[in-house]
Amino acid sequence: MDISAGIKASLAGRYASALFDLASENGKVTPVESDLETISAALAESADLAALTTNPELSRDAQGAAMAAVAKKLKLSALTTNFLGVLAANRRLGKLPGIISAFKAIAAAQRGEVNATVTSAHPLSDDQLATLKHKLTARQGRTVMLTASVDPDLLGGLVVTIGSQRIDASIRTRLNSLAQSMKA
Repeated sequence: MDISAGIKASLAGRYASALFDLASENGKVTPVESDLETISAALAESADLAALTTNPELSRDAQGAAMAAVAKKLKLSALTTNFLGVLAANRRLGKLPGIISAFKAIAAAQRGEVNATVTSAHPLSDDQLATLKHKLTARQGRTVMLTASVDPDLLGGLVVTIGSQRIDASIRTRLNSLAQSMKA
């Protein structure tokens, strides 16, 4: 499957693509993806870890040693640990969030998946999410991975975003459209 040229053209995309190729050759795409999710969560939870990845005062060796210790603590695979070492040696640890995002996009594309976000005024039940996922999968022709969020300002309805496509069926938008048409 062809991966978006936009992803591969970026610096983060090139690193993610290289990691994906290595993981794929070794049959370790799923473990590496899991490792990257663990790192992403650790970066979100620890301001110190996030600062470590972007601190220009730390030497490459110091960053590499620190990331090796973090990898050991998080029980990351050898491939992911080595990749973090390469990022530290090349002073690219600050690009880690973008690399993680690009890797997920590449892995999802290889599996024939597409990511979608659905925003609703109220939390959706599991049945509603399953129905929506099924309908979006049928519409897209490939598996849709849903991420749900809540925005009370919508008043009701849904806003679904799949890539650059947006389906806005919210009451807020309908009311705004009605107000605009009444002004005309």
